[in-house]
Amino acid sequence: MSETESTQLYLITPTDAELSFYTETLAPLLDKFPLACVRLGLASEDESTISRHADRLRETAHARDVSAIITTHYRLVEHLGLDGVHRVDAAKTLREIRDELGADAIVGAHCGTSRHAGMNAGEAGADYISFGPVTQTALGDEAVAEFETFKWWSQMVELPVIAEGNLTLDAVQTIAPVADFIALGPELWNTDDAAKTLSDYAARIT
Repeated sequence: MSETESTQLYLITPTDAELSFYTETLAPLLDKFPLACVRLGLASEDESTISRHADRLRETAHARDVSAIITTHYRLVEHLGLDGVHRVDAAKTLREIRDELGADAIVGAHCGTSRHAGMNAGEAGADYISFGPVTQTALGDEAVAEFETFKWWSQMVELPVIAEGNLTLDAVQTIAPVADFIALGPELWNTDDAAKTLSDYAARIT
């Protein structure tokens, strides 16, 4: 990312969202904040449930010219009218996904903390990669994506990079200059006021 480009915000829906979430919570956030993308992140594997949520997400996001993508389930992208998919298994199957969805679809890949996995994902056709988590969980037993990883990527690779996972306000302020996107999910939904929290995060990247 060049010094003249600004970091953008990207949202991940709650894993246990109700259908009312899209009109009651998400729509007001999209009306208030300039968000780049919303990713459907449901824990459910039920296709009917995913489809109902995807319909609500697509309607809400597209009405505001915001991209709507889905986690993992790339075979549902075209059927549900979504813009693309985010894979959580780095470069695995990305070439096949790109071939199936075509050049216009958004294809992203989570690469943990591995620069090598990120490079492989880029070579396989990813439009962006994500690194994370950025800080330790309460258990403190998970590798984290360090600032130096994002800095190296921003200097050496043109492919956009997303920071996601356990993002604190201080971590966002540190990483924003070397990340193209900041992806927020539980950081918002686990608070009493998602709009206030999102405003606090937005202030740290400007």
